[in-house]
Amino acid sequence: MGFRHLIGAALAVVCMAGTASAEKLAKQYFGAQRDGSAQKAAAYGSYAKGCAAGLVQMPETGPTWQSMRLSRNRNWGHPDLIDFSVKLSRVAVKQGWKGLYFGDFSQPRGGPMLTGHRSHQLGLDADIWMNPVGRVNLNRNQRENISAISMRRAGGAFVNDKWTRAHHEILKAAASDPRVARIFVFPGAKVQMCKDEKARSKRKRAWLRKIRPWWGHHYHFHVRLSCPKGSRGCVDQAPPPPGDGCADAQQWVNNILNPPPPPKNPPKATAKKRGELRLADLPKACVGVLNSK
Repeated sequence: MGFRHLIGAALAVVCMAGTASAEKLAKQYFGAQRDGSAQKAAAYGSYAKGCAAGLVQMPETGPTWQSMRLSRNRNWGHPDLIDFSVKLSRVAVKQGWKGLYFGDFSQPRGGPMLTGHRSHQLGLDADIWMNPVGRVNLNRNQRENISAISMRRAGGAFVNDKWTRAHHEILKAAASDPRVARIFVFPGAKVQMCKDEKARSKRKRAWLRKIRPWWGHHYHFHVRLSCPKGSRGCVDQAPPPPGDGCADAQQWVNNILNPPPPPKNPPKATAKKRGELRLADLPKACVGVLNSK
C-alpha cells in the first residue's frame, strides 16, 4: 500500500471515530418526538430498553381523570393502558373520589426518556397519583404546579393518616385486572394492605402478589401491564415470586425500622455502571418506529 493510501485510510478511521462519538443518545431521538407513530400498536424490547409503535395519547381531561404535567408530553400509552386507566378512574369515583390524576405514562413513541425513569419505554407503565381527587377541572398551569401527596411515614414503614380504604380498594381493583403484571408501592402500603386482607382466603388474597414494595412510590403507585397479546417483540418481566409477598414486605419494613448491620467483609463491587442507551442498543424495530410518520 502506497503512502497516499495509508494517509487516506488513517483519515477514514478518524472520521468514523468522530461520527461514533457524536452519535446522539437514544433518549435524544425519542425525546424529540411529539406524536405517536402511524403504525399498529406494538411494544418492542423490554420495559427499560425498548420503544413502542402506535401509541395513543391519553386525553388531557376526561369525566373521571386528568393528565398532569402536560408540558412533559408523557401521556402516551398502548391502547390497553389507556383503556385500563379510564376504567380504573371509574373505580375511584365509586370510592368517593372525583377520579384519578395520571402522572407519567410514556413518550409518544416510548423509548428512553430525556429525564427521570429508566422504564416507561413500552407504553405499558403508568404512574397514578395517590391524591384523593376532589376536582377534575384543573387548568394547565395548576397541573404543572400542584403536588402529589405522600402516604408514608417512618421512612416508608407505615402509611400515614392520609391513607384511606379507598386507596386500598383502588389498588386492589388495579391488581385484579388480568392485564396487570405488577404494581409498585412503598413497603408500608403493601404491609397495610396485607393486614387489611388477613381474614380473607388465599384465593381472595391472590391479587396481593402483584403489589410489590419498591423505594419511592409513596406519592404515586406505578402500574405495569404485561406485554399485550400479539406483541411478539415485547419482553415480559419475570413474574413475581409465588405467594402473596406479605412476609417479604414485612421484612422490608423491619429493615427500615431496624437496619441490619453492614457486612464485615463486603464483596467488592464488580458491576459496571449502566451507560446511556444508544439507538443501536434498542431493538431494530425502533428505527422503524422513529422513521414512521
